[in-house]
Amino acid sequence: MSRLTRAVARLIGALALTAAGLGATIVPAAADPLAMGQCTTRSGVVLAVDFSHWGGPIYRACGTTPTTGYELLNQGGWRTTGTGHDGAAFICRIGFSGYKSGKQYPTPSQDDCVLTPPASAYWSYWHADPGANDWEYSQLGAMLYKPKPGSVDLWIFGGTNIEGTKGRPQVTPDQLRAHNTAPTGGGKPASTAKAPKLPPGVDTGPAPERPVAETSTKPSATHKKKSPKPTPEKSSPSPTESASPTPSASPSPTTTKKGPKMLNAEPTADAPHDAGSVLPVIAGGGLVALIAGAAVYAARRRPHE
Repeated sequence: MSRLTRAVARLIGALALTAAGLGATIVPAAADPLAMGQCTTRSGVVLAVDFSHWGGPIYRACGTTPTTGYELLNQGGWRTTGTGHDGAAFICRIGFSGYKSGKQYPTPSQDDCVLTPPASAYWSYWHADPGANDWEYSQLGAMLYKPKPGSVDLWIFGGTNIEGTKGRPQVTPDQLRAHNTAPTGGGKPASTAKAPKLPPGVDTGPAPERPVAETSTKPSATHKKKSPKPTPEKSSPSPTESASPTPSASPSPTTTKKGPKMLNAEPTADAPHDAGSVLPVIAGGGLVALIAGAAVYAARRRPHE
């Protein structure tokens, strides 16, 4: 084997390792999806995703804890796509296999998910601890945040500011959380499809409070202030009214007074995953590998001097 052939072979090996590293950053992490009735006031975490921006419902799903927000969005039929600029951790698209055959939103025609989405049109991330009925804008990215047992995670699409005082959710945590104190329904869901674990060293990406329009004036390091709580004069419940719902109240599909319908998203099998912004990386790596292969072939065909 000539020196040229050996050099090209080493190049191919290096490209293969690079491609493997790039692919590792998009592998979702593991989590256990549960039937909605398995979430309670003190166990599991409710994942809610609001598709009303596209005329759809708010879906509620249940997952085990401990876990991360990213894991919840990549199990039981849920899948996400990140951005080419920030990686898989910046949630650019969300899809559920039980809704529109797994179509992810926003669609590629609405956002190519190459650059970080603008502050006026991106998925914002909200939390409500057990018993809390006010949303907190996430201080961490989905791969870093670990929801508490009995809490609620909500993703909504639109525009919000760094402080989380604009573009707040129109539904309350109490409308979404599980109210049963013990698991209901029994048995395992029809599908418990979950994503594989992320390998060590994967970049967890930026926090969701980094929309493009705000980064130049409000660095994420200063985002410490929680969103303001409602003023006392605005329908503050009395001590008796704020008591926990009766144990018999189980989570069920409902409709808000002026909002979209809410449906339970029971775990389903995965729909074909839209690779989104990852395809250019894979295609580019494949093209380089083909060129390198052609060089090896040419070197072997070269007459010996």
